[in-house]
Amino acid sequence: MNSPSESLFRVERTTERQNMQLLIQLRWFAVVGQVITISLVHYGFGITLPLPAMALVLMASVFTNLGYIYWYRSHRRQISARNLFLALLADVLALAIQLYLSGGASNPFIYLFLLQGILGAVLLRPVHAWIIVASTSLCTLVLAIVHWPLPIGAAGPDGLPGLYVSGILISFGLTTVLLVVFLRRIVSNLRRRDARLANMRQRASEEEHIVRMGLLATGAAHELGTPLSTMSVILGDWQRMPAITQDPDLLADLQEMQQQLLRCKSIVSSVLMSAGETRADAPQATTLRAFMDGVVAHWQSRHAVEHFDYVQADEDFPILSDTALQQMVCNVLDNAAEASPRHVALHLAVRTGMLCITVRDKGPGFAPAVLEQLGQRHISTKTERPGRGLGLFLVLNVARSLGGRVQVRNIPPRGSEVEIRLPLSSIAIEPGA
Repeated sequence: MNSPSESLFRVERTTERQNMQLLIQLRWFAVVGQVITISLVHYGFGITLPLPAMALVLMASVFTNLGYIYWYRSHRRQISARNLFLALLADVLALAIQLYLSGGASNPFIYLFLLQGILGAVLLRPVHAWIIVASTSLCTLVLAIVHWPLPIGAAGPDGLPGLYVSGILISFGLTTVLLVVFLRRIVSNLRRRDARLANMRQRASEEEHIVRMGLLATGAAHELGTPLSTMSVILGDWQRMPAITQDPDLLADLQEMQQQLLRCKSIVSSVLMSAGETRADAPQATTLRAFMDGVVAHWQSRHAVEHFDYVQADEDFPILSDTALQQMVCNVLDNAAEASPRHVALHLAVRTGMLCITVRDKGPGFAPAVLEQLGQRHISTKTERPGRGLGLFLVLNVARSLGGRVQVRNIPPRGSEVEIRLPLSSIAIEPGA
């Protein structure tokens, strides 16, 4: 399992990758918009522009975009905050060059620098954001002094050229639309990131709770182990005493006490294993079919189900006999048998590198509260069957420790299904191992 710091790093990198994709999309939009605008101004309005130089800037933006796509998507490179900063800084430089070639500060589209600054404030760290703001401000100042002249026609009644006013209106509308569209998508990415972080914090809290349960169970096992063993020895001695062997009723009572004592030992061991020490016993090499057949035989020896539908997987391969896996399957089967004593089904399948363990019953199904709060600690299910929510909680966490997941659903008109998906890499024995 990954540490909290590793999980946090992965969440941040995922968000930064999504933001980089937005910047790539924005750059494509900018390239297309520049081609349309340059063509309209040069050929439509008859304003002479340095087309070769501006075309070189557009080609540089295109190749930069293609480079980002190849580097980060094809090679699955990690995206960092520094990468976002450099990408946005490159966009500021490209926009500054284009504005220099088309009138500098007199170009109405100079207000697109506001878009760069706002994106920097939202996407980047404070230091990088201020660098972007300083860069856009410096570019604006320089472009007001040094630029390629842009003849935009005679001034109108208000002292401003008509093309300039039209350009301001277009620039304002374009900047507003881009801000709304891309900021909404960026905020959506950030909200998903916050949701993932909240889920991680919940999982960390649950895992901390499991650790505490494990410590408590360990202490209880150590404290109860000795007296339970002593009682077992005493009962065994009593069963061999002539005075007791000659009394059938007393002998039956002692045998019942012995069975209940063994059950107490089994419960203590199961709680200890489920609470955190899921690999208390050394795993043994076996095969999938042999292991599951053993689990089913052990479970059937303790449960009398009228109809048990057991379907093995088509594939068979070496695995490690894990007591955690056995306990998890038995726990789910116990829940199914409690809900549906007459019919329980266990189906195994191997799909796309995953072992799928499906348990179905024909009981009343799970309560909506259980389905909504699956995996949370101590779900109250007293209105249904005591302990079923806790059992699912332990099953979910054992599956999570093996890198798998659990899905629970009700099957209309009557019944429920629990599907456990485990990666084969967590249980299979690699060739040569």
